[in-house]
Amino acid sequence: MTGALPIITADQRLAETRGIKGVIFGPSGIGKTSLLWTLENSTTLFFDLEAGDLAIEGLGVDVIRPRTWAECRDFAVFIGGPNPALRGDQPYSQAHFDAVCAKFGDPAVLEKYDTVFIDSITVAGRLCFGWCKGQPEAHSEKTGKPDVRGAYGLHGREMIAWLTHLQHTRAKNVWFVGILDRKLDDFNRPVFQPQIDGSKTGLELPGIVDQVITMAEFKAEDGTLQRGFVCQTLNPWGYPAKDRSGRLEMLEAPHLGRLMEKIRGPLAAEERRLTYQAPELPAPPKAQATPNSNPTN
Repeated sequence: MTGALPIITADQRLAETRGIKGVIFGPSGIGKTSLLWTLENSTTLFFDLEAGDLAIEGLGVDVIRPRTWAECRDFAVFIGGPNPALRGDQPYSQAHFDAVCAKFGDPAVLEKYDTVFIDSITVAGRLCFGWCKGQPEAHSEKTGKPDVRGAYGLHGREMIAWLTHLQHTRAKNVWFVGILDRKLDDFNRPVFQPQIDGSKTGLELPGIVDQVITMAEFKAEDGTLQRGFVCQTLNPWGYPAKDRSGRLEMLEAPHLGRLMEKIRGPLAAEERRLTYQAPELPAPPKAQATPNSNPTN
């Protein structure tokens, strides 16, 4: 016997420190960047991709400002550590991590931060797509001309790899923010889509992170407008949302610090986590009378 099967017991798993990974979507100007005011600034690292820190002028929070996709990947492996499953020539591998540590120094400098706030995934997607268009895969092997399909395919894989690596940063909270677009489908019904280049990232992102939150505007009974977090998949507005913790209501106050406290709070009652009864289906529409196809004279 060379060793025991590496089973993590229930007690060990429950004792682990695990950060919250989530994405907050909302229209431009709704106040997504301003959510930094609701976090502990001494333990938050602001991953500023938009150079839009005017909304937090006066807030004493540490910041990094990557300007290229290569820098985004370097910061991701520096924050999340190496992935032992990857080859040395791949990003996020041990070799990549060692090279980044040689450039940035000891990663222990990040131990003071509990939360990484990435603003925004929309801009990260643009940086990634710009980088992808310059890669050999984005050009035809026969003609050398740009191949848009190849660029989008590479973009999807790059973005998913970046997001997945940050998702596996177990000890830290990682929050992405992004712009949410409102569009109309073929039946003129409103649908909401994340503003990210390509379709792959927007489709797969909800399955990667723990929490999907939409920050939206609502009208109160007195007619005043107010902001709120939509947190549950089944909501009447059709906003993208998901609560893997099972602790959040459909609508929560737009305060990210309190939201994380609630996610880490006591377990939800079993009847709230799982529903066993059969759903009540709506009554079928009444059959409409059809004209007689064989009229009599």
